[in-house]
Amino acid sequence: MAMTELMDPTAAKIVLATQRGDSIRRVATKIGVSYSWVYDWIERLEDTAIIANTDNGIQVVDHEIRQCYDEMMATLYSRDSISQEDAYVIPHFAGMEFAYTEIDAAYVWTHGGYQIARSHDDYPVFIEVHDRDVERWIAFFERYGVETTINERPDASVVDGNFHYVLYPQTDGIDAEWVDGNPVIPLDDAVQQMMENRPAYEPALEIIAEEYDVDIDASHHGTAGVE
Repeated sequence: MAMTELMDPTAAKIVLATQRGDSIRRVATKIGVSYSWVYDWIERLEDTAIIANTDNGIQVVDHEIRQCYDEMMATLYSRDSISQEDAYVIPHFAGMEFAYTEIDAAYVWTHGGYQIARSHDDYPVFIEVHDRDVERWIAFFERYGVETTINERPDASVVDGNFHYVLYPQTDGIDAEWVDGNPVIPLDDAVQQMMENRPAYEPALEIIAEEYDVDIDASHHGTAGVE
C-alpha cells in the first residue's frame, strides 16, 4: 500500500481519536463512521505499522505520523467552518481526558434528542477537563481555529465562528460514562444539573425518565428529585 493513500480524512480521524485500549467500535462511534469502514482502515493502518491491534485493544504506535495528521487536520479545520458533527469529533483528537457537561450532558444522554439555548450561529460546546490541562486545551482548540472560554458561556457577539468550547476545569478528576461514542458526566450528575433549572430541561428529563427508568417526577408541576 502506497503511503500517499493514507492521506485520507478517515485515516487521520482514526489515528487522532484512538486512545490506548480502544476497541474498533469505540473509535467508529467517536468519529461517526461505520464499524466496517473503520475496521477496513484499521487493517491498512496496522499493515503500515501506524496502529497496532492487540488483545488489549488498538493503539497508535507511530506518533510521528499522528503528529502529521494532527497538523494536517488542524490546518484544514482552521480554514473552514466547523459542522455540528465535527464539533463533537474534534475534542477526541486532543489526546486528553474530557467529559461533556451542562447542555451537552442533556444532549448526549438523550442521543441528540434535546437542545436548548443554542443555534446554528451560536453553538457553545460544554466540556469538563482536568485543571492541569486547561492551557493545553486552549492551545489545541486555537490550532483548530476555535475559541474557548472557562466556566462561562460568552456572548455570541464576541466570539468568532459559530462554534466554541466552554471548559469546566476539574481538580478532583473526571468521572465519565460513554454514550454513543462520547464521554459524558454520569447520568445522576446530569439529572442533578437539569433539576437545578427544571423548567428548561423538562423535556430532557421526560426522555431520560422513560429511556433509563430513572425515577423522576417529570411533570411540569412536580418537584420530586431523583432516587
